[in-house]
Amino acid sequence: MSTKVVKIDSESIEFDNGLILSSNHDQDCCENHYLDFSGLTLEDFQGLEFDLSTANFFERVEDYGIRLKPLTNFPVSVPGYGYNNGYYSSNLTLTLSDGRTWEISECQEIHD
Repeated sequence: MSTKVVKIDSESIEFDNGLILSSNHDQDCCENHYLDFSGLTLEDFQGLEFDLSTANFFERVEDYGIRLKPLTNFPVSVPGYGYNNGYYSSNLTLTLSDGRTWEISECQEIHD
């Protein structure tokens, strides 16, 4: 079953089936790791439909972020960023609000 993007904010994307896509990092002092949805607009997703039933709706892009892959047309890129002093974890997880998660720690540009 396909779904469309209906809302975007700096931390997440919401689909018309009610699912919300976001990133998660257990933040500690002096660090932050996240996917940055703030540069995306609804126009970026106009006419695009996604199948969220499998992990094939996205692809990892090492040292950059992820690409959301629609059923047809070109993927939409979402950058990932990380900041820490090297002492803390750089773990990053892609999360759907239905409880599914995917490890995407390698999908971020990390700055010390």
